[in-house]
Amino acid sequence: MLKRRPFFVPPKETIRINEHIRVSEVRVVDYDGTQLGVISVPQALEKAKERQLDLVEVSPNSAPPVCRIMDFGKYKYEIQKKLKVSKSKQHIIKVKEIKFHPKTGENDYNYRLVQAKEFLEKGFKVKATVVFRGREMAHMEYGARWLKKMTVDLAGLGAAETNTMVEGRNVTVIFAPTKTAVKPKKVEVSVEGKPEKKPVATEVAKPAEVPAVEVEG
Repeated sequence: MLKRRPFFVPPKETIRINEHIRVSEVRVVDYDGTQLGVISVPQALEKAKERQLDLVEVSPNSAPPVCRIMDFGKYKYEIQKKLKVSKSKQHIIKVKEIKFHPKTGENDYNYRLVQAKEFLEKGFKVKATVVFRGREMAHMEYGARWLKKMTVDLAGLGAAETNTMVEGRNVTVIFAPTKTAVKPKKVEVSVEGKPEKKPVATEVAKPAEVPAVEVEG
């Protein structure tokens, strides 16, 4: 009977400090940036102990590894703080998927169209998918008509970010939200006791400036 091999779990990357540093010699940088040179780990630990700080391996792949004498708790806090700031700067766009079938009726399509508009208005991308089954695969162009119709019906709110893509039994298009200009508002203004509608000048969103492109030849 064959024995199963044990499931291998790769070790987590950790920062080695103090007695967990398993090499004989290290290059040591003091807490104030002073280079202490290459010394044995016991000597480096003694210097860290004299300063009531930790010996932290900051560059394990160097030859020899580089260690720094520092407050490890503070160092770990600074790393976590930088990671948190980095994650907060990441702009994540979620994708919402709506599905059709080739035989989807007009009412069902309109319902999904309303959903797609709501998602786009909230800033989500929309993945519109037509799902084919069995013999329907022979007439994929017929089912994909809903995607062409949706491209037209979403004009002003969303634009097709991709061409029609075939994924196995599915045909999909991804729509991304678009920004629209603000229309000027009209208010009623009273002139000599008679109400009269007159347009009031308002600021209209200007189209983005297109940078000049130099074309050779």
